[in-house]
This record gives sequence, C-alpha cells and structure tokens, in this order.
Amino acid sequence: MTFRFRPLLALVIAFGVTTTAAFAQSAADMGASKPRKVSELPLQPDADEANAALISAHLLTRFHYDAQPLDDAMSAKIYKLYFKLLDGEKVFFTQEDMAKFAKYKDQFDNAIWNKDLAGPFDIFNQYILRAIDRMTYARGLLKQGFDFNTNDSYVIDRKKADWPKDKAELDDLWRKRTMNDWLRLKLAGKSDDDIRKTLDKRYANYIDRVKQLDGQDAFQTFMTAYANSTDPHTDYMGPRAAENFDISMKLSLEGIGAVLQQRDDYTVIRELVPGGPATKSGKLHVGDYVMGVGQGESGPVQDVVGWRIDDVVNLIRGKKDTTVRLEIVPADQGTDGKHEMITLVRKKVTIEEQAAKKKVVEVTDNGVTRKIGVIELPMFYSDFGARSEGDKNFKSATRDVAKLLGELKAEGVQGVVIDLRNNGGGSLYEANELTGLFIDKGPVVQVRDARGQVQVQGDDDPGMAWSGPLAVLVNRGTASASEIFSAAIQDYGRGLVIGTQTFGKGTVQTLIDLNRFAADPDAKPNFGALKMTVQEFFRINGGSTQLRGVTPDIQYPSNGDDKDFGESTYDNALQWTQIAPADYKPVADMKAYLPQLQQLHDARVAKSPAWQLMLDELTQYKKLADRTSISLNYDQREAERKQLDAMQAEFRARHKAIDGNTAAALEDQSQLDDGLNPNERSLKTELKEQEEAKKAADPQLQETAHVLYDAIGLINANPKLAAEVLPYGGKQGETASLASTNGQVSLPTPMVEPGASQAPKPAASSSSTK
Repeated sequence: MTFRFRPLLALVIAFGVTTTAAFAQSAADMGASKPRKVSELPLQPDADEANAALISAHLLTRFHYDAQPLDDAMSAKIYKLYFKLLDGEKVFFTQEDMAKFAKYKDQFDNAIWNKDLAGPFDIFNQYILRAIDRMTYARGLLKQGFDFNTNDSYVIDRKKADWPKDKAELDDLWRKRTMNDWLRLKLAGKSDDDIRKTLDKRYANYIDRVKQLDGQDAFQTFMTAYANSTDPHTDYMGPRAAENFDISMKLSLEGIGAVLQQRDDYTVIRELVPGGPATKSGKLHVGDYVMGVGQGESGPVQDVVGWRIDDVVNLIRGKKDTTVRLEIVPADQGTDGKHEMITLVRKKVTIEEQAAKKKVVEVTDNGVTRKIGVIELPMFYSDFGARSEGDKNFKSATRDVAKLLGELKAEGVQGVVIDLRNNGGGSLYEANELTGLFIDKGPVVQVRDARGQVQVQGDDDPGMAWSGPLAVLVNRGTASASEIFSAAIQDYGRGLVIGTQTFGKGTVQTLIDLNRFAADPDAKPNFGALKMTVQEFFRINGGSTQLRGVTPDIQYPSNGDDKDFGESTYDNALQWTQIAPADYKPVADMKAYLPQLQQLHDARVAKSPAWQLMLDELTQYKKLADRTSISLNYDQREAERKQLDAMQAEFRARHKAIDGNTAAALEDQSQLDDGLNPNERSLKTELKEQEEAKKAADPQLQETAHVLYDAIGLINANPKLAAEVLPYGGKQGETASLASTNGQVSLPTPMVEPGASQAPKPAASSSSTK
C-alpha cells in the first residue's frame, strides 16, 4: 500500500529500486508498426469535466470537515500540488517554463468556478510534449555512449531541488540520468549493444504511454491536486478510478476472473482468479497474449495490441451473464503464434487475494508447545450493495474473520494474532463490527463532524467470537480503520498491540457519486466520484489517532520510512486534538505484565538469528535510502557494487541457514541490481520471485506469536490475575455469540481510507483484474 506522493517519472534510482508505473508495466518499441490508441493533442476538457469540477467545488467548500474557500489562496495550493504531481522530481520543466506558467497561479479557482479548464489542460499538454522531448533526447544520447571515467555524480532525490535553470541545465540533468541507467546495466554485466537496445526500448515505451494519456488523465490529475489541497485524504476519482475503488471495497467484480498485465505491446494473463470463468474454462493460461476482444457471440473483434491496459480492461469487464470473446495467442507460442478464439460468459468474481486469511503458528519454549492462530486482514472490505440487496453471501471483513475464528477454535489455538500490517483501512462500519468480535459490548470509536457534534459508535450485541488471549500486529502502513480497531483493543485492555508506530490517519471520508447532482440525470453524465473528509474519529479514551497513530505495547524497530511516510509527512494534515472519553470500562489490563514481556522479548531477539538478520537488513536499507547522490564513475560504482554484492551474498547465506529450502531461490539472484525495470524481466521470473517471497520467513510475525505465547504463560502462572487479563472472566477460546456480526448498515456509510494521491500515470498501470 502506498500513501506518499510518487513522482510521475523517477527513471533512475540507485540499487535496483523500481521506477514508475509507466516503465514498470510495459516495454514497447516505437519502431513497431502496430495499431495504437494515441490521443490527439492538444487535449481539451469536455462539459462533463467542467461540471464535475464545479460540483466538487460546491461540495468541498460547504460540506468538507475543514471547509476552505476556493479562492486565490487555494488556487496557489492547487498550483503547487499540480506541479508536484506532474513533475515532482523537477526533470521536465525548467525555471523558464515555470515563469511562463506563473500566470496560472491565482487562476485555478476561476477556472473551476467559470467552468473553463483551459489553463490546467494547457499545463498538462505542455507536460506531455516535454516528457516526449526528454525521452527523445535520452534516446539520442544512447547512440554515442558515455565516458565513465569522470567524477560526475547524479542526484537521485530531486524533490527539494530547484527546477533546472534552462534547457542546457536540463540537458545535463538528463545526460546524468541516462548515464546512470546505462551504468546500472553495465555493472550487471550487459554488453553495450544489449544496453543500448534495452534502454532505447524502455524510453520508446515511455513515449508510447505518454502519447496515450487522454483528457480524463489530465482532469483526474488536476482534480486530485484540488482535492488533496483541502486535506491529504480527500480525493477526486474519475470514472476509471471510481470503478476500481468500488471493486477494492467489495472484493468482487463482474468479468472473467483474470489478472491482466501490460508487457511490451501486449496485454498478457498474469494470474487466473480461482473459481472465475477464465479458470473454469481451462482455455486460458498464465502468460497467454490477449490480441483482440469481441462483444457477444458475434460482435466484431477489436485489435488491442498496443492499447493501454485500462482500455483493454473496459472491453473485457461487463455485466454478468453476458458474453465476451478473446482472441489469444498461447504463451508457449510467442507473439507470432497461431491465434485462437475463446468465448467466456462473465460472472461475479470474488477477489480472494485481498480477503482475510488464517494460519496456525506453533511456538515451543522449554518443552511446551502452544498453537497460535494468525488472521491476516489486508483491508476492511464490505460489499454494501450486495448487503442492502439481501444477498446472504455478501462479502464482509467481519463475517470472514468470524468464520476464520471459528475454524481456529476448532483447531485448538490458545491465542490469536490479528495481522494488520499494511492494512490501509476501508470501511468504518467494518472496523466497528470487527471490534465487536473481541469485546462483549460497548463503545468502539467516537466520531466528530464539522459542526462539532460527537457520536459514539460501538457494539451493542453481547457475546464474543474470541475471548481468549489476543495480539494485534501493526506497522507504519497500518492506517485509518485499522487504527480504530487497534486503538479500541488497546483501550479496553483486550489484547496486546505489537509492532511499530502506525500511520496516524484519524479522519473519515465518505464517497459521493457526483452524477447524483447532474442537472439532467437522463443524459447519463460521467462525473466520477468525490471521496471527501467529513468527520474525525477519536479513540474511546478521548485521544485522536490523527498524526500520532497508535503506539504499540511492545515496539519493533522501524525501517526509517516514518520521515517520508505517514500522516506527519503531509504539510496540510489536521492537527492532533482530543475530546472527552466515552463511557467505557477496560475489561482487562496487561500493563502489569508488559515489563516481563518486554524483558522476555529483548532476551529472545538478542539470540535470534532471524531477528538479527532483519536488523542488519534494515540498517543496510536505511543506509541506501538516506543517500541523496551517487557516483557516475565506473570504478567507484564497481567497488561499491562488490561491497553490496558481498553483503547480499552474506544475507542470502544467512537466510538459507534460517529458512532452509524456502530461501534456495535467492541463490539464483547473484546480482544485487540487474539494471532492469519490472516487466523487462520474464513473467515466469517475476511470478517465481513473488511466490518465493511469500514463503520467506517472517521474523516479526513469529516473534509476535512468541510474545503472545509468553503472555499466555504469565496468565497461566498467576490464576489470581487471570480474571483481570481475560475479559469478563472468560476462558481461553470460549465460544460466544456472533450476534455482533449481524447488525444492519446505517447509511450513509462513511469510508475510512488513507487514499494515495496519484500522479498521472502513463497509460499502462499495474496489473488489473477483469
């Protein structure tokens, strides 16, 4: 999950850190004479976009939690953020360009109120031209090669740098960027001819993707700048983004059940969703190329070679029980293989990858073994539409977790860990309901609206799905609804919170369909949606999670990302505050045990090879992340490379000693940095690495299970205190009513979602499910 701003183009980052979505998702050759969907310049706003902007402004200036006028001051904020989204690394525009754009600085408010978006679109059009120009310049540099015997260095983080003074300075910047790309491949052992071919293809691909940017991309970027200028978590969602957000919340869609990805000019099958039409057909396989898409039994087949992935997605998705035909080439035949036609009937497909999952971890100490159940919850999802329609099988995080808890109890676990690492939030309703699985009844969260009115939400139904020992594992990516749940568990003393400081998002958003405000709904407008901050939530103890997040009871070492990742990194984040506590009574208190648990934890990790390896890798990660520039001298980089390779080899050896066969695949990765971007490697290699990563040891999860093991031991050793630690005097693993999972939705349902601010992405984005 990514919360921080990411530059549209971060072509060259040292030591194999990946580049932008444009480069990551394709590798097209501009010389290929294949059909493409290329946008016509200049891009122009349409009436729907102008109306959507105006409606959004009325909503934001009247109903936002911290409503601010759309005036010259706000225009200046939008202007600054718009260029941050377009050129955050300051590699496209010069100071001379910015001087010309300065006339727009106080005009964006007028552009929205007057429904005249020519200014924002002018800037976006100039961005497209400049991006193409820069890539064309980089391609030209490849013909002559580079001298790596100089003392040149390249600044790898330009977010705080000035724009280059003029074209000459910009050219020098791009010379160094291209040199670094070349040097990375050279250090990986590539020949000059291979390097030239790889980079030319990479840069040509970027030009392709930039040329496919359209008016919706321009409008999405501008409106994101406006929405994010009000607060970090208010977002405008164009029609494409709104549909994908809906899918992510309900974990289902209507389509064929295949994850597609852009590779070269082609759309390929990356994964097949279990139980979906594509899987059941037995005719589609991972790696197959999608050459064309036809609608119905006999509709014309549209050639999709060279298309942006979201356009292909739009053709393949559709209403359930309708027919779609795919013209494919099997993976083993290559792109020149024989074409085959496959007919599929679309169905409702559930995306299980993001659903709650369970496993059992066995922990042994001093001859005593205990089973610890682990439930991993990637997000707080809920299909409110299916629920309101009476679908008994509607998707819900709470329902899924309740079912998994029942299964874990049947397996005889003695404690449960809820793993919320990198869970960025989701439904506020689900956070409340999920907490109800672990408390008898009582308040869970307090919510304050823009008028200052506070409502207490909680669990009114008695009974628990799990009343035994509990731990919640968190990290910096734990945000929003996850913080509500973690804070409530902590405030009730219901369980231990373990990990690193959480994100610190304490605001509530609601999703507004802008089409509802159309003057003529029969015209079927396509205005998109506005995810707007309307409330702030507070812990039941009265404190806010805003900025401060949740502080774990047992803290693990941070990876150092807190300096540029988390609520505190946003310039316009709301400040921390507090209100009166809710009427609640803690049901247990582990504070008396924390010193002993901390002592046991410290002693154990000091002797743990896996934990020490994790610390060493974190140290190296921080060292690399803190570098602001790198040398472009071959000898110096080669020396650095050898040091890093040796360290990486040591890490691999230690992983193998700890993980056994699960780390065997790491031996094949002899190079620390192969110089390639994602999608320039084979799909088979990518998928293999993905699977091996899932098998790798997880020292933080293992240690969390051991901390909970210790807590159970302390409880058992002191029966007199057990009633103070286990809620309501309940026994470990006691069966309880699930009535709390059967409540009704109270509409409108606010959504709690961190919401990344997205830069405009050259057309091919990450893999997408159909």
